[in-house]
Amino acid sequence: MGSKERIQRLKDENRVKILDASLQIVKEEGWQALSMRKIADIIEYTAPMIYEYFANKEAILTELAGRGYFMLAKRVREARDQEVDLGKQIEAMWLTYWDFAFEEKELYQLMYGVGTQCCEMEKTFRCFDSHAVLISDVIKEIMKAKQPDDDMVCRKYFTYWSIIHGLISINMVNKGNGEETNQQVLKDAIYGITRSLVD
Repeated sequence: MGSKERIQRLKDENRVKILDASLQIVKEEGWQALSMRKIADIIEYTAPMIYEYFANKEAILTELAGRGYFMLAKRVREARDQEVDLGKQIEAMWLTYWDFAFEEKELYQLMYGVGTQCCEMEKTFRCFDSHAVLISDVIKEIMKAKQPDDDMVCRKYFTYWSIIHGLISINMVNKGNGEETNQQVLKDAIYGITRSLVD
């Protein structure tokens, strides 16, 4: 490996260390506690050195939100690929979305502004193989007989998302109604909206 490759690999490793340290701080102390000084303490660098990798704290947040969107898309794609039936695919994808929100709570909060400032990254990631695109493709396939246009598919996606994200937000901000009730409401909502796609 040449010196250029080694330098680039070291830079990439340092970027990952900074992001990992940032997420560690947030998981332990919350988003409001994140600072360049705290990141520097964890990775044992000086705060000015972090600025060689990220212009400011917002740049770190943007990168972390991007990481979250890619992780979510990967999990949603895997959930889809485990099912053959379209109705089961859409249910598995939304249940995976729900699980991601609580397994990666801090990233989800950043991605969607639940109790924190939202990072405006989803618009950028929609261009790629995002969870929204993956789910919308299944919606379109379920509605195939109706020959839906993009606006109709988008409305149906936002119908699902509004209910599911709303339920997630209620549970993140308040205590919610307990896991059993949440799962029943979630499955009822997914089932009801999915039925509306074909009726």
